[in-house]
Amino acid sequence: MTETKNRKGQIFVLSGPSGAGKGTVRKRLFQEMPMLKYSISCTTRQPRPGEIDGTDYRFIDETQFRSFIGEGAFLEWADVHGHLYGTLFSDVERECSAGYDVVLEIDVQGAMQVRNRCNRCILVFLSPPSIEALEQRLRLRGTESEESMRVRLRNANYEMNHASGYDYLVINDSVEEAVRRIREIILSERNRYASSACLQGR
Repeated sequence: MTETKNRKGQIFVLSGPSGAGKGTVRKRLFQEMPMLKYSISCTTRQPRPGEIDGTDYRFIDETQFRSFIGEGAFLEWADVHGHLYGTLFSDVERECSAGYDVVLEIDVQGAMQVRNRCNRCILVFLSPPSIEALEQRLRLRGTESEESMRVRLRNANYEMNHASGYDYLVINDSVEEAVRRIREIILSERNRYASSACLQGR
């Protein structure tokens, strides 16, 4: 018998400011929990070094993105740092129906949209230890101009001020500890879960 039989998947939203370590934590989490599925977001921004189309994001142009908006194809979408990001409703619905729990790595705007459309979702906010630690991480990454850095730090303050609206707050002071904590959250929420559809109809 497979773990997915006779159950509907849940949605777990992982948010946090740029540089908080969401991607690193999420990848480590998936190594430990094979029953999770990652929902690949669409974005209009250009790939960063090492990012792969169809693996990290679906990199599309703004015309196609806005066409998806017009079709009502997105579960959530947002303008973040001047670029558009969105999660396709069909991707999440397919995996939930197959019994998998789906992780969305999205921003605060998108998380609130998912909460409004989802019967059963858990919001987890991943925070850096401090705004100073976040700035240091961003500078070490070496991918941002000074102007971009200012925008990201300003947005980080905004996002961290909204962490209280999430179900869980996890401080990423140690990747291992953050992964352990989120794994505990997922297992605990699975035990509490009742088998109802995780998405409301469009």
